[in-house]
Amino acid sequence: MKNRSGEKIKLASIDELLGVVNEESAMEIEISKIHPFKNHPFKVLDDEKMQDLVESVRINGVLTPVLLRMDENEEYEMVSGHRRMHAAQLAGLTTIPAIVRELSDDDAIVVMVDANIQREELLPSEKAFAYKMKQEAMKHQGSRTDLTLGQNVPKFKRTTEAIADGTGESYKQIQRYIRLTELIPELLDLVDNKKLQFTVAVNISYIDKEVQEWIYEYISDTGFIKPKQIAALRNQLNDGPINQIQMLSIFNNCVMAKKVSRSLTFSEKKLTKYFPDDYTAKDMEQVIESLLEKWMQEQSC
Repeated sequence: MKNRSGEKIKLASIDELLGVVNEESAMEIEISKIHPFKNHPFKVLDDEKMQDLVESVRINGVLTPVLLRMDENEEYEMVSGHRRMHAAQLAGLTTIPAIVRELSDDDAIVVMVDANIQREELLPSEKAFAYKMKQEAMKHQGSRTDLTLGQNVPKFKRTTEAIADGTGESYKQIQRYIRLTELIPELLDLVDNKKLQFTVAVNISYIDKEVQEWIYEYISDTGFIKPKQIAALRNQLNDGPINQIQMLSIFNNCVMAKKVSRSLTFSEKKLTKYFPDDYTAKDMEQVIESLLEKWMQEQSC
């Protein structure tokens, strides 16, 4: 493909996407001297995709260098490439090609998140903690991404807008993901396993951890939680603390069984004795409705 000047369009390489500059060159680093990134939010799973990656590494080696930084013990911390390193270990390699770069803690977090956040099939918990880590790093860096924003706009909003750039998600959705980090682990697992709706989980995240534990017990016992139950609970909590029995009462009131529908029929034999012979079924229905209207009015007086 050519542009209007006739020059070929240059696509960004993997190195460029990871911020690896041309002057940097890969070197073989012993895997035993590399440790994972602290609080790395992305899971490395031994699933089918990992087995495919292991097989590729056995045949071709690690084609894209991992990105490392030196730690205070003169060893290495993985910034980007945890899955590749795990595959290399499973394939029996003892070294891995790597770029070593000098990065601050905050810069390393931003690079680590950006290198992983576009992966397919990320769990909500992975996105939640990744976005949270990047938000905190950007706050430390004093990031200001929109100079048109007024001074009264919370910095939280500015950083989530910056995080949203390039992710395909709105800054409000980024905020919702970050809220999930306020859930107890048991509830977050339910979100990951699609047993708790994302939006309901976000609403639960505003509730005290002890009450969240009660909510988890309720879900374990009943197998469900409804949005209106959490809405009613949060509304009650605005008036002050409650105990577990009161919470259960709120939940039960929200899901009380509907009134049993009632059907009533009259046989033709019963009705015809009250009406002249020339009255049709429609005529009788109109009279009955008229009498019932009159009865209802008398009851309300």
